Amino acid sequence: MADAAAPQPEDTAARVALWRALHVQIDPPPHVFDDQVGLRLVAPVQGWQQRPDMSPFTRPFRASIVARARFIEDLVSEQAARGVGQYVILGAGLDTFAQRRPEVASRLRVFEVDRPGPQAWKRRRLVDLGFGVPPFLRLVPVDFEAGEGWWERLLAAGFQPREPAVVASTGVSMYLTREANAATLRQVAGLAAGSTLAMTFLLPIELAPADVRPGVERAVEGARANGTPFVSFFTPQEILALARQAGFDQVRHVSADDLAGRYFAGRLDGLRPPANTEEILVAETARHASM
Repeated sequence: MADAAAPQPEDTAARVALWRALHVQIDPPPHVFDDQVGLRLVAPVQGWQQRPDMSPFTRPFRASIVARARFIEDLVSEQAARGVGQYVILGAGLDTFAQRRPEVASRLRVFEVDRPGPQAWKRRRLVDLGFGVPPFLRLVPVDFEAGEGWWERLLAAGFQPREPAVVASTGVSMYLTREANAATLRQVAGLAAGSTLAMTFLLPIELAPADVRPGVERAVEGARANGTPFVSFFTPQEILALARQAGFDQVRHVSADDLAGRYFAGRLDGLRPPANTEEILVAETARHASM
């Protein structure tokens, strides 16, 4: 019998991993994102595809998850080709970039920032599955509940603040206060020239299309019931203004329509991310002329 006190992955992280795997298993090709490693990490019980959170009702949100994952990994690959050598994943959960894309990841220092318990579980699973933790992958445990700051732990793990980096934060901003989000933006805006932040944000519920609003409301209710309520919602104009105030040189909003046009055009199955739910902020520090 499993020890209930033993470290476990976050429920949301496991759900994201299973949605990514489900996309490959039941959605017709071409697949926007191919990730079966997360499924191996979670190792769910047989019949997991019939879980309520895997139902057709959640299909638009699955599309959103694979779209944001593909966008960010495309961005990381582009920046690595330019010579950027650091990639920081805030709230990494069950991210599998280092395992799936070693040809890119091995040219970077990849820092996964997450809570100590779930990260210890992930480390053990990576070892058990034979992936291990390669030298280019740095697992950075941060005990947010105890007041630890991610920046100090990141530096201790070998992050070089004078070198450009890509920083990704997906599915995190809604759990943080506006002030905490602003503080994170200011911290990243102070990175070396040529650095880029990609951060998802949740739009106000009333802006969601009528057909997906019940799903957003259910997610909000579930987060509250789990003791991790959603506390921050931003319109695109608000998040862009917050990023400019933090000191970023260039900011842009990547909408669901942008993602649909880039990754879902021509699909005959109607799969696409829902508009006005979770979308992406991309913010860049000033570039040196040589970058």
